[in-house]
Amino acid sequence: MTAKKKWTFIGLAAAAVLLVPWMVMLAMTLPGRTTVDHWPLAWTGLDVLMAAGCAATALLGLRADPRARLTASATASMAVLDAWFDITTADSGSALLQAVGCAVAEAALAGACVYLAVGKGRCGTRVPS
Repeated sequence: MTAKKKWTFIGLAAAAVLLVPWMVMLAMTLPGRTTVDHWPLAWTGLDVLMAAGCAATALLGLRADPRARLTASATASMAVLDAWFDITTADSGSALLQAVGCAVAEAALAGACVYLAVGKGRCGTRVPS
């Protein structure tokens, strides 16, 4: 391992430790309810990013481009993030049931993307011509 890579990992470990007090402070100080401007834009934008990730992964994967692993990984993260916010921002009752239904679909998408990102299949291997 190079020194540069080692220091990058050390920096990431430090960031993880420093985020703990930040999360505690947020949990104690953020309001329980808030009004959000541009709510439809935020949610639509998240889905646009997820669709772009799916399209990029499909395009790169069908070309057997190893970069498909990167887009698959990013898309899996977006799907998990979307599911998290679907559930945690939903009102109780039917809205929560709908959010859980969406989260199940997003979890399936995330699982497929993780499979492509870490699997040994075609996604990361160029096929000889």
